Amino acid sequence: MTLFFVVPAGASPKPPCKILTASGNPEYPPLLWRDSPDDGRLTGAIPALLQEIVEPMGLEIIVRDLGSWARVQHVASRGEIDMVAGAFYTSERIDYMDYLLPPITHLPTVVWVPKGGEFVYRHWPDLLGKRGSTLINNSFGQNFDRYADQNLRIEGVRSIEQSFQMALADRVDYVLYELLQGQVKLEKLGIAEDFVALETPVSREGLFFTFSKKSACNTFELRERIAARVSSLVDSGRVDQLIAEFTRVYTGKN
Repeated sequence: MTLFFVVPAGASPKPPCKILTASGNPEYPPLLWRDSPDDGRLTGAIPALLQEIVEPMGLEIIVRDLGSWARVQHVASRGEIDMVAGAFYTSERIDYMDYLLPPITHLPTVVWVPKGGEFVYRHWPDLLGKRGSTLINNSFGQNFDRYADQNLRIEGVRSIEQSFQMALADRVDYVLYELLQGQVKLEKLGIAEDFVALETPVSREGLFFTFSKKSACNTFELRERIAARVSSLVDSGRVDQLIAEFTRVYTGKN
């Protein structure tokens, strides 16, 4: 049996997607950061990686600076950007984003404390009764997020610099932040010698590219093409090369 579909008069086929708009956490060097407040874009290893992924497909990628990480997630949920350039998996986010496999990289999150303020940390209950800080709407894996919501005192702030300054001022006991990002951020701020990362990670999560479910560019075909390129570049070691390169750029150390 042959099926015929009637196209309404005046209807035109959906135009191909030529420009992808993305954004991400601007507090995430060397993966993502705001290089200039006037530029309106984010730089780092992830924007460079996205460019290497989509340019061979004839696409342009624009990684916009939308302000806070919380705002990026809100804008993605409304479909006002096509992609989020790096997100951990949570059940809340899969309601409005499609995750691309494989992950870009895996990132351990650690407990940062001012030097001299170290305490024994082996597992999550060791944080009970202590005051913590991190970025608003930051996730460190769904299981830890649930535990923290129910048991821990963690204040969300707009910039991770604020969290570290709060720790130095004894307003909080620790800062939750990824190991890589914390190392380069503290180096850039000139206070790397003032902090220690406790040895046991809080979590180790995969970081993914995602598409907003409301994006007009979000098609199965494009997701599959991008995912295949991500897999190839991860396997070749290119992601690690870009992270090392942009670590040098951000810290100014060659």
